[in-house]
Amino acid sequence: MGIAMSGAEGISRRTALVGGSLAVAALAATPVSAATRRTTVTTTLGRVRGTVESGLHIFRGLRYGQDTAAYRFQAPRAPAPWPGVVEAAAFAASCPQQGKQERKSEDCLFLNLWTPGPDVRAKRPVLVYIHGGAYSNGSVIDPLSYGDRLAATGDVVVVTINHRLNALGYLYLARLDPRFADSGNVGQLDLILALKWVRDNIAAFGGDPSRVLVFGQSGGGAKIATMMGMPAAKGLFSRAITMSGQQVTASGPMNATKRTDAYLKKLGVPAGDLSALLTMPVDRLIAGLEAEDPILGGGLYMGPVLDMTWLDRHPFWPDANPQSNAIPMMLGNTHDETRAFIDPKGPKLQGLNWDNLAGRLGSELKVDLLPEWVVAQYRRKFPDWSPERIFYAATTAGRSWPGQVIEAQARARAGAPTWVYQVDFSSPVKPERGAPHGMDIPLAFGTLDAEGSLTGTGEGARSASKAVMDRYLAFARSGDPNGGALSPWPQYRLEDRATMIFDTTSRVEADPRGWERALFARGPYIQPGS
Repeated sequence: MGIAMSGAEGISRRTALVGGSLAVAALAATPVSAATRRTTVTTTLGRVRGTVESGLHIFRGLRYGQDTAAYRFQAPRAPAPWPGVVEAAAFAASCPQQGKQERKSEDCLFLNLWTPGPDVRAKRPVLVYIHGGAYSNGSVIDPLSYGDRLAATGDVVVVTINHRLNALGYLYLARLDPRFADSGNVGQLDLILALKWVRDNIAAFGGDPSRVLVFGQSGGGAKIATMMGMPAAKGLFSRAITMSGQQVTASGPMNATKRTDAYLKKLGVPAGDLSALLTMPVDRLIAGLEAEDPILGGGLYMGPVLDMTWLDRHPFWPDANPQSNAIPMMLGNTHDETRAFIDPKGPKLQGLNWDNLAGRLGSELKVDLLPEWVVAQYRRKFPDWSPERIFYAATTAGRSWPGQVIEAQARARAGAPTWVYQVDFSSPVKPERGAPHGMDIPLAFGTLDAEGSLTGTGEGARSASKAVMDRYLAFARSGDPNGGALSPWPQYRLEDRATMIFDTTSRVEADPRGWERALFARGPYIQPGS
């Protein structure tokens, strides 16, 4: 079940056997109670043993790829089959990163699975979640994205995937050293290998390999948008949901090379001899990300690269990639995206007034329009709005939203089956955050009471969550978020731009925030990192 990749072929039998032994070692479970019920499934690689909790069969830390430490910046390798039974009762480590994670290791190619029952006859829809954190941070080892409630509510199989991030997954070295021909996209190739594992094994866990929905928030959505344009991912999923995450254009190879140069200089590694990268402590590789980005400023951007090998065109430029236009797709955003990124009590908002609003707004926009003009338009349209409200509305509409609009429009022009939503449900826990980036994660998973959730557990949150889960589950079952007793949700078309508003009472509106959409359409959107 390997993935045919340049730079990853011709693996020796010894290497394969090492991969198999690592699978056994890394999947060793933490101690479980003698009273804990166990469940065993036979996969194409060997038998795995999970736990039964509240009626669900749960498998944590299922290996889908070998330890990547021995082949940094190269395509992933599938594990060798193993003898005996491998324990899958504990989460495995997450990818090394600057973000805070409890356990981090280069040996991070693992997935987790929740199923009502491992019966091959069940043929349940499969929902595969890819985490956010741009392409540099994040993990599915987060209670917000545990799949138990979604699996139980919908009688579906839920899978969550960890993979390589930042320099380990996206550092572009191909123009410097032929050994790293796949670098720049190996994080994407990890996800493709995981989806091949799903294709080959999910039936044994009660899932239907012909009904695989991939969904992901923020960077996870961007990874999905990118995979929709990767030939190697063709046929591995049949529906897609992107949650506040788009990828209109990938990183160009020349800009990616400039970032690589900055990274190597930070580490003191000569471009003509990259051998030191292969033995350098991983913590030092992560520290190199603090080099200044030569294109954007700030820390280095890492993301998929238009390498003409694995990614041979931009995902949604100049149009929607024809490869994926037959795949039903749902695109969503939240009403107040940037209230998650920009602290209402932080320096950007302290002392904000009409005199300094334009100055503070300008650096946050990804559409190059005169900020003074933008402020004037908002004040004319919404004369009762405060500087703070305009700041968050404009940064959301001119930074976090345009990519979704571009993708939805491109698919509408192609006649592709597309639905669009907007989360308006505002946090009762932190009202100053409104409906921020990430609000749809607990709503979709039903994890309203998980650590980090801003939804609260009141009636309004439960109503909004039910609406989101009902639509996701309908979409997973049939490729259409309609059906049964659900109210009609029309496809997104340019003449009316029908959009589902998820709130305490959910409803469909035509072109919500259309004035703001048109305002920022006056300038081209430049995908950060491209």
